[in-house]
Amino acid sequence: MNTTDKQSELLRLPAEWLYAHELAALKEEDKNVEKPDGWQLSPKAVLKFITGGETKELAISPKYIGNNRLVEIAIATLLTDRSLLLIGEPGTAKSWLSENLAAAICGDSGKVVQGTAGTGEEHIRYSWNYALLLANGPSNESLIKSPVYRAMETGAIARFEEISRCASEVQDALISILSEKTIAIPELATELPAKRGFSIIATANTRDRGVNDMSAALKRRFNIIVLPSPADLETEVAIVNKRVAEISADYRLKAHLPDHDRIEKIVTVFRELRQGLTLDEKQKLKSPAGTISTAEAISLIVNSMALASGFGNGTVSDEDLAAGLQGAIVKDEDKDRLVWKEYLENVMKKRGSSWRGLYNTCSEMNDFAKQ
Repeated sequence: MNTTDKQSELLRLPAEWLYAHELAALKEEDKNVEKPDGWQLSPKAVLKFITGGETKELAISPKYIGNNRLVEIAIATLLTDRSLLLIGEPGTAKSWLSENLAAAICGDSGKVVQGTAGTGEEHIRYSWNYALLLANGPSNESLIKSPVYRAMETGAIARFEEISRCASEVQDALISILSEKTIAIPELATELPAKRGFSIIATANTRDRGVNDMSAALKRRFNIIVLPSPADLETEVAIVNKRVAEISADYRLKAHLPDHDRIEKIVTVFRELRQGLTLDEKQKLKSPAGTISTAEAISLIVNSMALASGFGNGTVSDEDLAAGLQGAIVKDEDKDRLVWKEYLENVMKKRGSSWRGLYNTCSEMNDFAKQ
């Protein structure tokens, strides 16, 4: 079985595989340009990969739609001895930007530590194969290397997702790594020095503040960039359109992409409920308790396409969208159901015939869910 066949069997491709043709074109264009140690592309080529542009061979699609200056600052940070921390609301493309930066810089976005309440210090440093440890004692063969260890060993980028979900003492295991650029292995009476090119890109959700706040000492080791929510309706619609097209293609959904009008309606609903204000700023609204993010809008539309593919004629209907809106906005709370009901009656119902079909199906579903 060749590589293409193997990739076709995977549910989700990493960025370096998904955009392999773009990376190859950028490498060819960049072959005579001096690059930082450990980097496969120059900083300008990395920027083009992330924000989009043209090469002689093909167009490079934008991976991040937003303020290009923030991307430039992120890339410049990774040229120094400081690591990068991307923070923001859910759905601001923190993980997506982190993955694509790693793919462009070192061609490997897979060295990932996923922060959870169960993440331990061994996930950051190293652990042991205890069968080999008991049989032969400490040795390189019995050492289990963490993603951070492997990134230091090869001079690559390690990613630390949702760092604030980890316990504070686990987070602080990074302090010596980021300061000294080494991992001490006292059991082997040695240490691992990081090769040039090593860095860490961490992400943190602003909704998780207070869960496990990062220490001041750890924050000083990072350059912190706040990724804002999409600035306006048009930008958010463009982001949703792009990601829905990519994800639905990965899932091979036999459904047509929703037209621009339907996507704009979903994004409008999300922006208004998230901000607690209608787009014309004339009416204040109550916001639901859950997260109403761009990522949720993307997931909603993809799920609507799955409904249309599996149980419809392949065209996303108001009924498909209403099912997704109900689940995204009403998170099993009576308060959310009332918030959604008020929005339907006081905003959506008054927007005329173009919104009538979506209003009717959403209202029926909300009433049915109440029973």
